[in-house]
Amino acid sequence: MSTILCYRGRTVTTGDLETIRALLKAHPDASRRAFSQRLCEHWDWRQPNGALRDMVCRSLLLVLHRAEHICLPEVRHRPPNNAIVRRRPPPVAVDRSPLEQPLRALRPVELVAVRRTPLEGLFDHLIAEAHYLGPMQGVGEQLKYLAFSQGRPLACLGFTSAPRHLAPRDGFIGWSPAVRRAHVHEIAYQSRFLVVPWVRVPHLASHLLGRVARRIGADWQTLYGHPVHYLETFVDPERYAGTCYRAANWQELGLTTGRGKDDLSHRPNRSRKQVLAYPLHADFRRRLGALA
Repeated sequence: MSTILCYRGRTVTTGDLETIRALLKAHPDASRRAFSQRLCEHWDWRQPNGALRDMVCRSLLLVLHRAEHICLPEVRHRPPNNAIVRRRPPPVAVDRSPLEQPLRALRPVELVAVRRTPLEGLFDHLIAEAHYLGPMQGVGEQLKYLAFSQGRPLACLGFTSAPRHLAPRDGFIGWSPAVRRAHVHEIAYQSRFLVVPWVRVPHLASHLLGRVARRIGADWQTLYGHPVHYLETFVDPERYAGTCYRAANWQELGLTTGRGKDDLSHRPNRSRKQVLAYPLHADFRRRLGALA
């Protein structure tokens, strides 16, 4: 059987096409969503937490449809494009009086995982209001943390699924492409880090980075059914020095290409970011499959 294409780590062969066409013929009344779920079940194509890879499967089917390998049923429902209609989170009342004191005066600092809790709205509001990148719109798995002192929010830390390809990281770990595809879900990418503007507490940022590193593996396991073994983030050197990361023992791995994940021109179209990493275990390469 010859290969038709490779998509998100899955190879589609002529035999797979025959299977898809037979299922389409057997279930002519199924919607695109229902059919993708049925195909996932047929292939037993699942995420590490056991959930069907329904969204990825729908994207794959659309690629095959557009290439005229298969003919999908007509679209029955067009949900709104969240990237266009996404609204800012509703405002939340927060004490914004200046807080400037030593870290020891704030203790105990409480770090709370707020993903899928009532406090997630507060996280979303603070990020949308005060982070220069705007609302956190990560795709895939996510964790969000709020830091509190005496009930006042101090900071937000947001993590998402990691980029699939990142040359400085992939070289540092020593991955082959196949191993990377199998283990990239065990990396968490810090997409947002915000100490709220009215809080000025020396060493708070590096303290929180250390705190989250000690618990994020277990939190990810609880929410998604698998741990993470490695953290990474980007720092824009035109904006920030990344001092708090260095103070928390994160490692500099090099610069991004400046082209973005959807680049087609192979030319830089944005500022190059510094890639920083924090392995959560001494044997992180073994856990990530780089060492046989």
